Amino acid sequence: MSISKKKMILDLDTGIDDALALAYALADPDCDLIGIIGSYGNVYVEQGVQNSLNLLTLLGAENVPVYLGAKHSSQTDSFKVLPVSAQIHGDNGVANIQLPKAQRTFEQKSGIDFLIEATHKYKDRLFFVPTGPLTNLAQAIKKDPEIIDLIGHVTLMGGALTVPGNVSPAAEANIHQDPEAANDVFQTHLPLTMVGLDVTTRTLLTRKETKCWRELNTQAGTVYADLVDYYIEAYKTTNPHLDGCALHDPLAVGVAIDPSLVNKIKLNLKVETKAPFEGRTIGDETRLNDSKVTTDVAVNVDKIRFLDKFMNRLTPLFAAH
Repeated sequence: MSISKKKMILDLDTGIDDALALAYALADPDCDLIGIIGSYGNVYVEQGVQNSLNLLTLLGAENVPVYLGAKHSSQTDSFKVLPVSAQIHGDNGVANIQLPKAQRTFEQKSGIDFLIEATHKYKDRLFFVPTGPLTNLAQAIKKDPEIIDLIGHVTLMGGALTVPGNVSPAAEANIHQDPEAANDVFQTHLPLTMVGLDVTTRTLLTRKETKCWRELNTQAGTVYADLVDYYIEAYKTTNPHLDGCALHDPLAVGVAIDPSLVNKIKLNLKVETKAPFEGRTIGDETRLNDSKVTTDVAVNVDKIRFLDKFMNRLTPLFAAH
């Protein structure tokens, strides 16, 4: 791999848009995907890890290691998948499709330790992209606070600053899964970009794009067309005002690689941890006048350029597999 490539770790609760994010990271010429850490959310962590392993095999990337992360939030001792998650992603997270099973399993090292070790190894060349709850990142920071000053950047999919949430009027799902962990992360001076519902719901995939993949007549093209068609159908129920399905997690990967895809504002954030606004991402009034702000919040996206990059990367990948 070229030394100029960004070393990337994905933190996935592998449902359908996570599967698209995984493919984007593999397909982008400026990205070197060095590992995936599993999380809970769309599915249980074990299911998500298996989905990641299966998708990597489908896409010819068996060399990318997969690690187990946290099984539940920092404030609970268990986790239960929400019915709406199963509705959107399928009971198994991948549209109830039975993917060919990978011939390998996850790594024995914990995902938390992998993230810490990779940060020390690659330092400012490492880009971390969590697309589920921030439990794994918060645990890594707690175990080794030094990584805050070493890591290149964190680009997360989560939150909603200028629009309502999707699990409550105030909260977006990933942040709502573990608001305490998210607040802990936002309270640090970690170099961070939040890619929230403000921008991800402007990036839509339709059956026009899945038709293109289906016509490739490859296994990967057909699987991903089936995944997204299922996702589009679910969106007709959950988001009938959108003409397609939102590319939530892939946009976070795209922005990690090319930050110019979005317009951002600098703002120190906090996360509300108590009802009725539990999970709300909002400016921290106690730090509004701090001279140093390390968090960027995406508020708009060049959706035409992003969708063009997205299709120009994923389509050749699917054509080859």
